[in-house]
Amino acid sequence: MPDHVKHLIERGDKLHSDRGTLLSLWQEIAWNFYPERADFTYKRELGAEFAENLYSSYPLIARRELGNAFTGMLRPRTKEWFHMTVEDDESLSHAAKVWLERATKIQRRAMYDRKSGFVRATKEGDQDFASFGQCVIQRELDWERPGLLYRSHHLRDTAWAEKPDGTINEIHRNWKPRISDLCDKFGEKCHELVKKNKDKEPFKKVNCRAVVMPADAYGGESKFNTPWVHAYIDCENQHLMEEVGVYSHGYTIPRWQTVSGSQYAYSPATIAGLADARLIQAMTLTLLEAGEMAVRPAMLATQEAIRSDIALFPGGITWVEADYDEKTGRALSPINQDLRGLPFGLEQQVDIREMLATAFYLDKITMPMRSKEMTAYEASKLFEQYIRDAIPLFEPMETDYNGTLCEDTFEALMRVGTFGPVEEVPEELLEKEITFRFESPLHDAIERQQAETFVESTELIMQAMELDQNAGGVQDTVQALRDSLKGIGQPTEWMRDEDEYKKWAADRVEAAQASEDLALAQQGADVAKTANES
Repeated sequence: MPDHVKHLIERGDKLHSDRGTLLSLWQEIAWNFYPERADFTYKRELGAEFAENLYSSYPLIARRELGNAFTGMLRPRTKEWFHMTVEDDESLSHAAKVWLERATKIQRRAMYDRKSGFVRATKEGDQDFASFGQCVIQRELDWERPGLLYRSHHLRDTAWAEKPDGTINEIHRNWKPRISDLCDKFGEKCHELVKKNKDKEPFKKVNCRAVVMPADAYGGESKFNTPWVHAYIDCENQHLMEEVGVYSHGYTIPRWQTVSGSQYAYSPATIAGLADARLIQAMTLTLLEAGEMAVRPAMLATQEAIRSDIALFPGGITWVEADYDEKTGRALSPINQDLRGLPFGLEQQVDIREMLATAFYLDKITMPMRSKEMTAYEASKLFEQYIRDAIPLFEPMETDYNGTLCEDTFEALMRVGTFGPVEEVPEELLEKEITFRFESPLHDAIERQQAETFVESTELIMQAMELDQNAGGVQDTVQALRDSLKGIGQPTEWMRDEDEYKKWAADRVEAAQASEDLALAQQGADVAKTANES
């Protein structure tokens, strides 16, 4: 094996070993919130029970609701949740805006292709993000067919390093494919032992590692003209299967809440709720035991008087010696229990559930509804409060998660010509960086607040015009209306561009003037006719 490949394996081993204690934390979090994923520090056997250590399902439900909310609110299938744009989109021509909307639809179709695995990968990633504050989603071109392929990888198998600016620049992922899959992907590049066992042991797994890092730091004799290098290594047989230059590392690793000194993030939901999750399990067990003691109390029995086992079940009979004299005491009697604390325990359990709901933002993920009785001012303040509460939740998702995922996909599709020839792209777009704008409750609230501002300002102008008819000229009504319509989500294709609108407005003025001239001419003709008749 080349020396630079040995060095790569050593670097990956170091990154994986340095986070050993972090795996223990993730295992504890998974036990309490995500038992399906609780295989960080041990191997789970198929058919093993997931939640045998739990007595309450509420922490699992809270995590599930938050993870599902990411999909339902940030990537809804019922609407186009992302739109291509540029920084100064107001200066774009109508043709450029139409091209961006067309390209958005093409990318959406490519991402939601049934064979791409996008829905499955993001659904798994959302639950990891909610539980552990990060997830690993890989995007690559499918080697079996033309198209995209998205896969979610286990955090246990993936380690990474940061550049000084805080961005991820080196990823080492452990990988255990079957021999048959390995041969299908790499063919003759596989080690001789792997190719030899393809027919004998096709389902045997091989310890491999996928490494991606900047080309200038990769090392080795090969020269690459791309920013990144992706290497696949058969660690079990000490064999380099492939090293290829790529334009993007192809990984989306969003991180929710980071702390200085660590390249790994945390979930503020599970960190805040872990103590309550442990408490509600212990509390539920105590309440179950107390309830059982209430319906099946401990019994005080006289040993010489009881002839059978004590039957504490419906219809059970406990036999007592016939000649026992109960004047000396009852043969069988319950031990009195003080159950006055049981209602208090139930109240505390409800309080813990409310704390867990707050920890998982379940009280903040619903967008407020404006009632008919609300004024424009009250509605704007309601949306302002929602924005303040929702920013910590949605902002990392939009920038690091959806943003990175969409930009990486766009670059990949652009390189393979999915959007058509470059010559068809408007020249003004070639000079700008294309970014993405997302439809989310946060953006809806921000943009709808703009619409509410328009409504509020219109009310003020109408009141001012009662005092001064010239007050209406203060506001550029047409531009304000354009921004408000954009804020409520009206497509660009539904609106006239500025030049077309100016022509339409000029035609209306001209038609009105012609109608007025015709009316004056008719009036003059009528006057002349009346004069002649008289």
